[in-house]
Amino acid sequence: MLTADQILAQLYALRKDYADDPEDETYQALHHAFLFISYNMGAFKKYVEETATLGETSRDE
Repeated sequence: MLTADQILAQLYALRKDYADDPEDETYQALHHAFLFISYNMGAFKKYVEETATLGETSRDE
């Protein structure tokens, strides 16, 4: 499972791939997702940890 920091790094890398056309819808979506998550990193880290815990629980069943 990726950490919150790794997910944010992947979003950043994807965003850079589309940076040549700032009007592109994919770039816009990645850009806003990156900004929102980076500004709310504490909540995102909590979400990722909870999701990982839920994933482990469902695998045990």
